[in-house]
Amino acid sequence: MIVFVLAIIGVTYYSVVIAHYGPSLFLGGFDSGFSIVALIVFHSLLVMVMWCYSSVVVTDPGGVPPNWRPLTDEEKGDADPLVGSGYGNADLDSKQLVIPGDYTSQDIRFCHKCKQFKPPRTHHCSVCRRCILKMDHHCVWVVNCVGALNYKYFLLFLFYTFLETTLVSLLLLRVFMEFFNDGEIDETPGTLAATFITFVLNLAFALSILGFLIMHTALVGANTTTIEAYEKKTSPKWRYDLGWKKNFQQVFGLDKKFWFIPTYSEEDLRRMPALQGFEYPTRPDWELPQRH
Repeated sequence: MIVFVLAIIGVTYYSVVIAHYGPSLFLGGFDSGFSIVALIVFHSLLVMVMWCYSSVVVTDPGGVPPNWRPLTDEEKGDADPLVGSGYGNADLDSKQLVIPGDYTSQDIRFCHKCKQFKPPRTHHCSVCRRCILKMDHHCVWVVNCVGALNYKYFLLFLFYTFLETTLVSLLLLRVFMEFFNDGEIDETPGTLAATFITFVLNLAFALSILGFLIMHTALVGANTTTIEAYEKKTSPKWRYDLGWKKNFQQVFGLDKKFWFIPTYSEEDLRRMPALQGFEYPTRPDWELPQRH
């Protein structure tokens, strides 16, 4: 899939830069000025697409360390309710906790495939064959899981790809419309084919990615993942929903200078445990469901 993505980028680059707007730089007048602006914007977005895409591909989404166990109340100390890990009052030293499936709290989970405890919001990926912190989904386009440590990079990849594919569709729209005119097109068959394929693919990607952006914007606003949205379904109150502003900050950080690039500031990584994928603030009015 990575080779396929790079191939699409290569065909797009040929059609936009080499076949059309590169040669227009030497025509003079309005055509040259417009081509300069178009190519600057095109290359700027392309750099961001490649940066975000490579970040999603190579960044580990976050795994559970071997023999990880939830912290006991004594180990955590007195915690503010907004930074509690939400394990309830389970006695982790109790023998019944070492028997998978027999817990005093519904919130402590055990992965039977990995044979270990799972932190909050962790799910097992059948493709990666391990538990992923705050797993959203396994994405075939990036050949990687999307989880706590690369979710921001994935969202930025969608955002910049939408802008780039929309720009390419607009830049090639005039050329595409010439296919349906009666006049003869002064281009080689290979260039015509590449242009046609590029326009169709980029338009299709722009429309489909727009849908994904709308969906993930709603998920970020509610501080939930694709898996969690399916699991909780019509649940009226979500424990991690702290309001759209704090929900956004848990994904993109507090430092605005880093919101639109695939990285975090060291200060945010230090002061925001949620970015590490193990602890998440919960609503102060949320109570752990009681077992009957």
